[in-house]
Amino acid sequence: QAPLAGEMSGHFFFKERWFGFDDGMYAAARLLEILAADSRSPAEILAELPKAESTPELKVEMKEGETHSFVEKFQSQVDFEGATIHTLDGVRAEFEDGFGLLRASNTTPVLVLRFEGTDKAALSRIQQQFRKAMLAIEPGLKLPF
Repeated sequence: QAPLAGEMSGHFFFKERWFGFDDGMYAAARLLEILAADSRSPAEILAELPKAESTPELKVEMKEGETHSFVEKFQSQVDFEGATIHTLDGVRAEFEDGFGLLRASNTTPVLVLRFEGTDKAALSRIQQQFRKAMLAIEPGLKLPF
């Protein structure tokens, strides 16, 4: 029910009128509209947003043609206790205190990963679970986390 959502990639989503945009000017105008309609100050509104630790987009280089098969193996073998697994466009493991995402880039021969946790300990634990699962499939991977 949030009036506005966004991704680190710069995609914005609004509750009404338009669903997904890469238009920064439109997103800025809509954000100002949403803030102006609220009686609280922008600082009060932003203070209510959840805090989280997150990584930037992480990339793991692979040979051409190997990324999608790696993700398929990962998807079939992964078993993260307590996580809900989503397999649309890769593997997203949702934990109570964060998530990990692994997907194959559609434009370059890289695996793309993102991690988020409610705190640094959660972020590290989720990353280590992905690290262990990925290295079990391909021990020679050079992981940036």
